[in-house]
Amino acid sequence: MINRELIRIKIVQLTYAYYQNGNNNMDNAEKELLFSLSKSYDLYNNLLSLIVAITKEARHRVDVNTARAQREGTPAPSAKFAYNKFAVQLEENKMLNEFIENKKQNWDEDIEFVRRLLSQIEQSEDYITYMNAGDSDYDTDRELWRRLYKLFIQRNDELDGILEEKSLYWNDDKEIVDTFVIKTIKRFEQANKADQELLPEYKDEEDLDFARKLFRSTILNADQYQRYMSDASRNWDFSRLAYMDVVIMQIAIAELCTFPNIPASVTINEYVNLAKLYSTPHSGGYVNGMLDGIARFLNDEGIIAKPMPERSQRPRQDHPQRPQRQQRPQQQRSPRPTFRRRREY
Repeated sequence: MINRELIRIKIVQLTYAYYQNGNNNMDNAEKELLFSLSKSYDLYNNLLSLIVAITKEARHRVDVNTARAQREGTPAPSAKFAYNKFAVQLEENKMLNEFIENKKQNWDEDIEFVRRLLSQIEQSEDYITYMNAGDSDYDTDRELWRRLYKLFIQRNDELDGILEEKSLYWNDDKEIVDTFVIKTIKRFEQANKADQELLPEYKDEEDLDFARKLFRSTILNADQYQRYMSDASRNWDFSRLAYMDVVIMQIAIAELCTFPNIPASVTINEYVNLAKLYSTPHSGGYVNGMLDGIARFLNDEGIIAKPMPERSQRPRQDHPQRPQRQQRPQQQRSPRPTFRRRREY
């Protein structure tokens, strides 16, 4: 589940924290990185268990309303949603139940939120259409929950606030983890019953190795990488750079130098996107130009050997517009700085 996009994000966050906190212990910093990544996997399981919590609350409502109907002699309510075939299979899933048992994490403390969420679902067009359609097959039940997740859980400000209170590590993980939850829902097969496999924490050992190597290379070779920045762009005044831009480019250079099999264009695109999300409004274009120049410099110097695209035929600008330097707050910094994406809906 933990992919390289998430690894890069975590390394940007932890590298920034490493320099700002002044506690320069590499081993502790690496442990913090790996712990932060493991918390992303916890979030994945917690979001899956939210589907189970909603289903259990729906079942409770059916039981209450059925008892009332018996007393009043009225028709009993439908239990179709409460026993949705996909949700029941997820509730019985061995991997998810093992997580819940080991981590002692559930939604009992947030039952009022679960109840409000269920009420919103019950008022939705998707729910009403589903309930009025008569009997349904497994695929229909699974598709309903894929849609409900996207509508009510994927973008939910109240849920974001609850998750932030549960763990500071989840501040910026949910958007990526949501995509893995939806992927998991689509992968479920009725024949697998309780043995359906969830996504593993890491796809393979290679991704875990990528995280360790990239973070260590970023920190241990920082002076060398910053010299590369300076040598590749002698006309630039680094005192005017946004601090986050420097952090992001340092990590990008570490990736260029440490992983010969990752194309330079892939590395550059990944960190340009991170600059757009976490730095100034102008940082994407600026970091793109800088990293392109640095990658070509490293190639010319024989430090790396990666193909580069042809330069644009447009007139070259020696001094493109640079973002204003970010003013860092003077107050004492938190050991875990909070990062916020600029969301696009």
